[in-house]
Amino acid sequence: MLHIKFSKQNKSVCEERGNHLSMDSMERIEPSIDPNTWIPLDEDTISKDVLSFCDEESYENRLIRSQEKTGLPEAVQTGIGYSNGTLIAPGVMDFQFMGGSMGSAVGEKITRLIEYATQKLLPLVLVCASGGARMQEGTVSLMQMAKISSALHYYQVQKKLLYISILTYPTTGGVTASFGMLGDIIIAESKAYIAFAGKRVIEETLGQKVPDGFQLAEALFENGLLDLIVPRILIKGVLSEISDLYSSVPYKKKLVIY
Repeated sequence: MLHIKFSKQNKSVCEERGNHLSMDSMERIEPSIDPNTWIPLDEDTISKDVLSFCDEESYENRLIRSQEKTGLPEAVQTGIGYSNGTLIAPGVMDFQFMGGSMGSAVGEKITRLIEYATQKLLPLVLVCASGGARMQEGTVSLMQMAKISSALHYYQVQKKLLYISILTYPTTGGVTASFGMLGDIIIAESKAYIAFAGKRVIEETLGQKVPDGFQLAEALFENGLLDLIVPRILIKGVLSEISDLYSSVPYKKKLVIY
């Protein structure tokens, strides 16, 4: 049993077992950004039901219901703010909004954030919590993978700016296959589920048993796919240290050997 008050004080981490509980996007933003410095961007960007998609419920109704449930226009919040005195450009996905799925509006908001960070020369931090591309938008949702990756390529390779990716439970599908794994530094929360396809899909497709824990952060770290596994309560300090190191010795400067 966890008391909500004490759980929130501990950033939704179980003190006894260290398990990381789910958080919405604002619960992640508030402890990571200095008070009264958060400025949201592109809040008016929302998805459209261009395919008139309908299964058990129309896509339009799903969007409205998710907006009412979360109070958010879309499955990601983007903006700028100071973290321990350093101005950064964070984007935080919200799994409570249609499983954090990436549709056209999510892709557009993240792309615009990257372009803003490129223009202002800001460190970029993307917190991933997603089931992948949003099936209700078909190919349009898949195109977001390429669009975001292209913007990141210019940001990282041409401008040589710092991108930190934070993978939380869960990070799957098209998010893992694109910007989730493109960070200069890739950080994961403890026991975060990180995958492209789920365990059941892999087993049914390949006809092979997937070992327990194979797609958890600890297994990926052991196999070299992650740089750090950081407890949630320490993440702000770690981001600050990395940003300070980059600011003091940016790798875009040419090394001069005497």
